[in-house]
Amino acid sequence: MRDMLGREEAITVEKALELIFKNFSPVFPPEVKIKIEDSYQRILSKDIFSSEDLPQFARSTVDGFAVDSSDTFGAAEGMPAYLNIAGEILMGEEPAFEIKKNEAARIATGGMLPNGSDSVVMIEHVQQVVATRNRADEQMIEVMKPVAPGENVIQAGEDVRKDDLVFKKGHRLRPQDAGALAGLGITEIFVYERPKVSIISTGDEIVPADNKLKAGQVRDINSFNLAGLILEAGGEPVKEGIFRDEYNTIRNIVEEALKNSCMALITGGSSVGTKDMTAKIINDIGKPGVLFHGVSIKPGKPMIGGIVNNKPIFGLPGHPAAITVCFEQFIEPVLRKLTGISENKFRSRKPSVTAKMAKNVAS
Repeated sequence: MRDMLGREEAITVEKALELIFKNFSPVFPPEVKIKIEDSYQRILSKDIFSSEDLPQFARSTVDGFAVDSSDTFGAAEGMPAYLNIAGEILMGEEPAFEIKKNEAARIATGGMLPNGSDSVVMIEHVQQVVATRNRADEQMIEVMKPVAPGENVIQAGEDVRKDDLVFKKGHRLRPQDAGALAGLGITEIFVYERPKVSIISTGDEIVPADNKLKAGQVRDINSFNLAGLILEAGGEPVKEGIFRDEYNTIRNIVEEALKNSCMALITGGSSVGTKDMTAKIINDIGKPGVLFHGVSIKPGKPMIGGIVNNKPIFGLPGHPAAITVCFEQFIEPVLRKLTGISENKFRSRKPSVTAKMAKNVAS
C-alpha cells in the first residue's frame, strides 16, 4: 500500500517478520566438533546424554561431621548428643572406614560421605571434647542441633542421572553449561558452524575509524556495533569494507558477499533519496527481492528487508541507535533461526512490555 505521495507505507514489525519467514527457508550450517572452552553462545547440533551420575557419590555441602542423623535426634544446646570421632574423611579419596552407631567423621565441603552416614552436622553446631573412658582419652563431639536425613548432603545423581538428556539439539550454550559438561567428563561437542553475516558499509561520507576526519566526514561506527551484535546472537561477522554510493560498486560487493555469507547487512542507503539505491540493488540481483521498505518503528523506520535467492538481506538506516533497534527486532530473530536454535519464538531475547501510548509519535 502506498501513501498520497506514492511512497510505500510502513508496515508493522510483526508483518515484516512474517514476510521474511514466509519467503525464507533456512539452511542450517554444517556441524563442527569443538572443545567446550570454545562453546559459549554456540548451538548444539546433537543431543547430549550423560554417561554417568553427577555427582558420582554423596558429598558434603558444608564443613562438619558426617553422622547417622538418627543419632542426633533430640539434640539441643542444653542436652547435646555425644558422638565418638571415628576419623577424618580425606578430600579426593574414598573413605577407608564406615560410621558405626554413635560415631561421627570429620568431613570438609565436597568430601565423600562414608558408609553408615546419611547427613552432615555443620561445624558451627558441634563442640569437640575429650572424654575419659577406662583410663583412656577419647575424642568426641557434642552435637547441639539435630540434622534430618540427607541434610547438608548432595546425593549421587542429584544433578544429573546416567542416561539423562542433558542438553537438546538446538540449545544455545551458556558458561554454566560448559561447567556441567566438564563435570560429566565431556570435553568435546558437536555444534553448528556460526552462520556468516556480511556487513557492507556505504556512504560517501563514511571513512575508516582510524582516519583523521575532514569536514563532512563520519567515522565508520556501525560495522563495529553490528559485528558485536552478530557475535552475541551466534553468528560470525564478515566486515566487507566501506563503499561509496555508486550502484555498480555496491551491487558487485553485495553479490560477492552473498556467495560466501548466509545474510548481508547494508548500512546506509535505506531512506528515499537520489543516492539511496539499496532497494534497487536488492531487487536487481535476485528474487523475490525487496519484501518491505519502511517499518512502523522508531528509530529505524526506513529499514529495508528482502530475500535474494533464499538469503536474507537488510538495508539499515545509518544512525547507530536505529541500527541496534533494527538488529534486535529483525536481524537477530532471523539469525537465530539460521544458527539452528530450537526456540519456537524468534523475536529478540530481550524482555519487553506492552504499553498504551499517552501521546502521538511523529513519523
